[in-house]
Amino acid sequence: MSVLRPLDKQPGLNTATILLVGTEDALLQQLADSMLKEDCASELKVHLARSLPLPSNVNRPRIDLIVFVVNLHSKYSLRNVEESLHHVDTTFFLGKVGFLITGAAKADIPARGPHGFSAAGREGHCSIHRNTVVRLARTYRSPLLFCDLEVEGFRAAVAQRLVRMLQICAGHVPGVSALNLLSLLRSSENPALEDV
Repeated sequence: MSVLRPLDKQPGLNTATILLVGTEDALLQQLADSMLKEDCASELKVHLARSLPLPSNVNRPRIDLIVFVVNLHSKYSLRNVEESLHHVDTTFFLGKVGFLITGAAKADIPARGPHGFSAAGREGHCSIHRNTVVRLARTYRSPLLFCDLEVEGFRAAVAQRLVRMLQICAGHVPGVSALNLLSLLRSSENPALEDV
């Protein structure tokens, strides 16, 4: 069994690399494009994978952050993430893994609330209960973001947060490390990275 390990390569002085893992190819590409549009002092590199392990016959760059994307409307999406997690070296769970929940915008319900939908109504139409993914993130002691990737404004907001997390994980934010970030997120009552 191949395990994704941090490579021994030294990070590029100004390079930050994220790996987005999920079954929603088009949405992951849109998220990657949104991230690359962000104003960032670092050179961003975004890699996409449907699942882990990655092929062993390719020359991989150093990966600073892995984000697992779960679609609430796809049990396959959750199962894929759960299986992929077995191929990640434990050192990544020291602040360099995150989870992102998407898919709530697909619910076919009347528009309500300030953003045009009702969170309580959406969840009733989902294949996966939100608490399932919350428990998964807590089990791996990793941050959790909620975002409807199909909605451009939400996608742009989460892209901005991911870029900020990535810069921290890559060591490009003076005085803050991935472990500091993880500690701050654990002490917060809201696991959704609202203040990052």
